[in-house]
Amino acid sequence: MMSATKVFLATTLLCTSAIAIVDIPQLGLGTWLSDRDKVTHAVEYALKSGYNHVDAALIYRNEDKTGKGIAASGVSRKDIWVTSKLWNAHHRPEEAMRAIEKSISDLGVGYLDLYLMHWPVAFAPGSKDNELDTRTSLVDTWRAMENLVRANLTRYIGISNFAHHEVETILEGCIICPYAHELEIHPYLQQQAFVDYHRGMDMKVIAYSPLANTNPTYDSHTLEVDDKGDRDLPPLLKDPFWKKLAEKKNATVAQTAIAWGLQRGTIVIPKSVHEKHLDENRRAVEIRFSEDEMRSIAGQDRRTRMNNPGVAWGVDLFSDLDDPTKFSGEDDQLTDL
Repeated sequence: MMSATKVFLATTLLCTSAIAIVDIPQLGLGTWLSDRDKVTHAVEYALKSGYNHVDAALIYRNEDKTGKGIAASGVSRKDIWVTSKLWNAHHRPEEAMRAIEKSISDLGVGYLDLYLMHWPVAFAPGSKDNELDTRTSLVDTWRAMENLVRANLTRYIGISNFAHHEVETILEGCIICPYAHELEIHPYLQQQAFVDYHRGMDMKVIAYSPLANTNPTYDSHTLEVDDKGDRDLPPLLKDPFWKKLAEKKNATVAQTAIAWGLQRGTIVIPKSVHEKHLDENRRAVEIRFSEDEMRSIAGQDRRTRMNNPGVAWGVDLFSDLDDPTKFSGEDDQLTDL
């Protein structure tokens, strides 16, 4: 039971009369791996065509171009939800302040709506080989992030890629508690119990990589045998179950998978730089599933994680969740999402 002095929402330091979007929009535009030469137009087009939520991060190395797209759209700042993330090398308080200020400047937004601790891992500042920072705890970093709210630099703060026990560590020590948790969620990694846990904590869940191994970065997770040894793991867009369901809904597989994520109450942030796909993804909000269909989808969970840099970093990630880090000589996927 958390103390009554703890809050899940940001303190109301920013001028609320200038803020039109109170809660995070359920469909957003992801920008991870978006080409620097294409992301500006993608963001501009998305915002002009009805999107009002952009998910960014300093480590994506395209926030300056994302900011140009925001500016070019002509959409008022108060009508756009903008998320960014604190990278591992910036967990110390002085580094966190500089990092958020750079993101705000590059994005050209004045303040953030949501700032996430990108991973529950701290790198030593200035380290070129991802040396771990053993002197800075998760709670130390969270205290620094709470101060970013008090400094009017972000409306809300949250976490990303945390295991269950790491979420609990933050909840036990927070004064301003996490508004949201961004994590890998898709039809091959549904994590229903973990999603339900967040709902019980009044914490939003943001689903990244909602199209699973469609992302070419995840090629190593294509056509693998699952843990039962009796089924392949095809690219989601070619999965027979999802192709059949999409046909039934008169939709694409991508639209159908996104719609599933929306209907189960998660915030979904598919990435695209193509106008056609941006339009298609936005129309996913029109698709609905019956209870029987939702049960059938639940039965397709492969409990397979695509994004786990734990081996490369020497850190045991997702230890109490599906498909945790395996220190067995296997190469885990190193990404910066």
